[in-house]
Amino acid sequence: MPRRCDLWRVGIVQAPVEDIARSGLSADMAISWLDTGKAFTFDADPFGVWHDGHLHIFVEYYDYRTRHGVIDRLELDDAFQPLRRERALTEPWHLSYPQVFEADGVWWMLPEAYRSGALTLYRADSPADTWRAACRLDIGQPAIDATIVKYADRWWLFFSSATDRLHRMGSLHAAWADKLEGPWTPIDGGPIRLDLQGARPGGRPLLLDGNLVLPTQDCSSTYGGAIRLLHLDRLDPDGITWREGRLIAPDPNWAPYAKGLHTLSSAGPVTLIDAKAIDRSGRGWLIDAARLFRRSGPPRAA
Repeated sequence: MPRRCDLWRVGIVQAPVEDIARSGLSADMAISWLDTGKAFTFDADPFGVWHDGHLHIFVEYYDYRTRHGVIDRLELDDAFQPLRRERALTEPWHLSYPQVFEADGVWWMLPEAYRSGALTLYRADSPADTWRAACRLDIGQPAIDATIVKYADRWWLFFSSATDRLHRMGSLHAAWADKLEGPWTPIDGGPIRLDLQGARPGGRPLLLDGNLVLPTQDCSSTYGGAIRLLHLDRLDPDGITWREGRLIAPDPNWAPYAKGLHTLSSAGPVTLIDAKAIDRSGRGWLIDAARLFRRSGPPRAA
């Protein structure tokens, strides 16, 4: 069968995330879609912050020719017109899901990098400055799409484990700390949720009517098919209780980018999303073959 290639596109919803959490993605919410770039590359996992009047969006940039994710920064003006794009972070291992936030007057980034075997927190003086590794967060296992938030005077970390496909797609674990740098204490007893219909984190947590709400990915039919909101009714080191909330699915009118939606990330008055198209043309096989050929070189003469 032809190789399937998931291709993502970032959109800026001109509505606060609280409105989307309450009513879904309604037709009257304007969406500014960003450029898709060259064929068989994509931007995904958008996290955005406002700084000096500009919107800085951090994304995973992925090229099927290299199969190695890096983090790019896209800077837009207040009318969402692109000003510049630059590489923000690259490592020998794959990077994605670049959650960026400010705490204690410092900018922090926590990207997904489970293939490195560690969870590394980076810092910078401003979103446009150089990012440097600050410390590792020890939670006892590699973490997928680790999502961090401060709530009720504690730091909380939500993530999926890398045990197997089910846990990568459908497990939710948690840990807490009194300080950002740790030490971190995992919530014992395994995952607090194991369900493909919504467990793997999918964006920045939000407050809704005083309660913390975690966007998670519904992977029951396809990877990143939709966003399921989990309302965390109880959140303390002795236990976590949650209830399922709204399912936010891609709009069929977004075709061909209507096959998935796996990030819902607040950025002040706007909300960042990414939507998925699926390519089954077979060009993925040719791209992989060319990549392997470049890696190994042409056959040597006898």
